[in-house]
Amino acid sequence: MSVNQNITEFLDRDEQKDLLRFLTAGSVDDGKSTLIGRLLFDSKKLYEDQLDALKKDSKRIGNAGEHIDYALLLDGLKAEREQGITIDVAYRYFSTNNRKFIIADTPGHEQYTRNMITGGSTAQLAIILVDARNGVITQTRRHTFLVSLLGIKNVVLAVNKMDLVDYDENRFKEIVAEYKKFVEPLHIPNITYIPLSALEGDNVVELSDKTPWYKGISLLEHLETVKTDEAHEFNEFRFPVQYVLRPNLDFRGFSGKVASGIIRKGDEVMALPSGKKSKVARIVTYDGDLDYAFPPQSITITLEDEIDVSRGEMLVHPNALPKVSRNFESMLVWMDEEPMDTDKQFFIKHTTNTSRIRIDNIKYKVDVNTMEHSKVQNLVLNEIGRVVFTAAKELFFDSYQDNKSCGAFILIDPITNNTCAVGMIIDEVADKDVNRSDDRPVLDFNKLGIDPSHYDAVMKAVKELERQGLGIRVVK
Repeated sequence: MSVNQNITEFLDRDEQKDLLRFLTAGSVDDGKSTLIGRLLFDSKKLYEDQLDALKKDSKRIGNAGEHIDYALLLDGLKAEREQGITIDVAYRYFSTNNRKFIIADTPGHEQYTRNMITGGSTAQLAIILVDARNGVITQTRRHTFLVSLLGIKNVVLAVNKMDLVDYDENRFKEIVAEYKKFVEPLHIPNITYIPLSALEGDNVVELSDKTPWYKGISLLEHLETVKTDEAHEFNEFRFPVQYVLRPNLDFRGFSGKVASGIIRKGDEVMALPSGKKSKVARIVTYDGDLDYAFPPQSITITLEDEIDVSRGEMLVHPNALPKVSRNFESMLVWMDEEPMDTDKQFFIKHTTNTSRIRIDNIKYKVDVNTMEHSKVQNLVLNEIGRVVFTAAKELFFDSYQDNKSCGAFILIDPITNNTCAVGMIIDEVADKDVNRSDDRPVLDFNKLGIDPSHYDAVMKAVKELERQGLGIRVVK
């Protein structure tokens, strides 16, 4: 067999590996960066020049005594190295024979909550580190709450620094019991508990003989074999239209990424918000037509009938509709340096849709350290609350727990254009808490005496205003 064949086979096998995105979280000095550095080192994923530089940096600015300071592999900012803490989210990629991984090393400080939310937004698994000497502390509870808020269903509680408690089995069991009691109301379905020492490498890649009482598997083996629950991606078909493709007179297709569900050639689809139906004529890609498509494929759909569909609208199956409403509740994480101004109208970016939106009510703020709820007038940087919204036009959404792609959104400040908040829609539409006065401008055909033959042209103009986020209420 030639060298070229070997390389081709290797690349083919590598391409077929599935990908696991996970984050690490924990208190300052719990050893998040050290754990990931050890994972990379012990799994032989460091190049020689990286290793040489790591050894030199460990002697010069390391915080691990005579050991190699693996945290320096991830703490790249000067301030991080000087203080020995993580500030920004650091992403690292590595692969083993079984799986590919993208790691988000997230900061532990409360003031960097927004950084952790950013790092965890695409994660399928979370490793929450606990110092064996300190056990479950305030930061552990905070990070677990944020993980549950992000809808991450797989959690590893890594009890680190077991070497500093002489690998005491009873201490490990105490921490596990305390964590189980706390996490019960958060309904996280899959939690695994692993005792380890990131500095010494115990139970990180290989099982350690220093913990003969531990009958589980190593952290790396768990990461290689854990099953991620992505079945919800294939439930209801959601196709937010990103672009109308019209290269010539003979072709008109709707381009975008399949957010969830499966679409097949010949399927009946409904366009929202118009409610008009048609059937899929073709599923077009750069590499040719497909018989079916699924997330996260980017495709262009052509329909058998001429239906007016634009960017921001959505194609769905008629028998599995999302919620269509201007009113909804969400958990909101405020990410702007400027405090929330509840009198201001924001822009909401939801899937490919943009609209103006107002805040009707803040039901409560969550204290991320104690989980207590309190009534507040606004939210400030890194605060989380349950908020009621009214949009200028109808949005098509699912709850975040059921469908992350169609349940997440961002708020944009119309003046600074900053992303000022991220939100996760709750599976309840607000009722008594919504200010239901419809403040959209009214276009009354009867009062204006518009000629019926001009209806189509006027409605086209109204639709264009809606695309720009300016909702108009039409009365015929």
